Amino acid sequence: MGKSAARLKDIAEKTGFSVNTVSLALRGSPRIPDETRRQISEAAEQLNYLPNQVAKSLVLKETKSIGLILTDITNPVLTAVAQAVELELSKRGYLTLFATSNSNPELERKMIESFRARRADGMLVFPCNHRKLDHIRQLRARNYPVVLLVGDPDAGVDAVCMDERAGAFKAVSHLLENGHRRVAIFDGSGQEGNREKIDGYKMALAAADVAFDDALVVAPNGHDVRSGYQAMEALAARDVGATAVICPTDSAALGALRYCVRHGIRVPQDMAIFGFDNTEFGEHAVTALSSVNYDIGAITKLAIDRVISLINSEGDLPQAEVTQVEPDLVIRESTAPLSAD
Repeated sequence: MGKSAARLKDIAEKTGFSVNTVSLALRGSPRIPDETRRQISEAAEQLNYLPNQVAKSLVLKETKSIGLILTDITNPVLTAVAQAVELELSKRGYLTLFATSNSNPELERKMIESFRARRADGMLVFPCNHRKLDHIRQLRARNYPVVLLVGDPDAGVDAVCMDERAGAFKAVSHLLENGHRRVAIFDGSGQEGNREKIDGYKMALAAADVAFDDALVVAPNGHDVRSGYQAMEALAARDVGATAVICPTDSAALGALRYCVRHGIRVPQDMAIFGFDNTEFGEHAVTALSSVNYDIGAITKLAIDRVISLINSEGDLPQAEVTQVEPDLVIRESTAPLSAD
């Protein structure tokens, strides 16, 4: 069994002061003389005293901790977001509690309840499904501060996120403007109900008066490199004349690029490939990926601003707000005007 933690009583016995004086001194009370505070602080350090944060949080009704739930810690964008959130919260005096749902809705619910049991002051959540949010709406209805890091204006829950619909619209429009009329998309909305990218894709086609063709829509098994490779393999097998493809992530785009390299499909001459999120891996690929930029810094700061404002709000939470950051395109070597040869 480990050594028992030092108590206020132990410090009082060592210094000869009362427990109340020791408590006030360690809290920096101006009522305690400097010399007394110094003696008590030295004794606390010698005894390796640690304040009881649980008891303190019960008195103050806050733990200065915020939960962050990710869908996939191996996703490079989410890893970068986690780091940015931890750094920003630390600057503001908060501890970050991490959890990963592994895109499992039931595990997501368990993680939410776990953070509540640990009395986290609020939560930032990447939900598994952008549409099935009743459990999070119920959380907010109980005046619990929660901010989603993806969302849509009608969710009824606070959210700060990239406008993925606008990002897909811009990317597909760019390809169409460069002569591509057979633009494919790797669309995972059937699995997760996250329709923003496919909606933006269809909007861009309609704006350019290009007919939607279901044969150009491939449902990948995920968003990783392997899934991108397999989706490109499925698209190639259909032989539907695609000359460009928009992928759900840069990781999937790297898989598509790998398939093309292995099978003699020139990028971008034969197949233009557009990624999503603008990761370091995509930027430094053998053929650098064009991508929709995910402004991690801006989104992180806005999300933390919002969740802290909810934590500090008096009474019932204010009306939910959804802030969507419109992304820019980063054009690199994997896309080019449609070749005439």
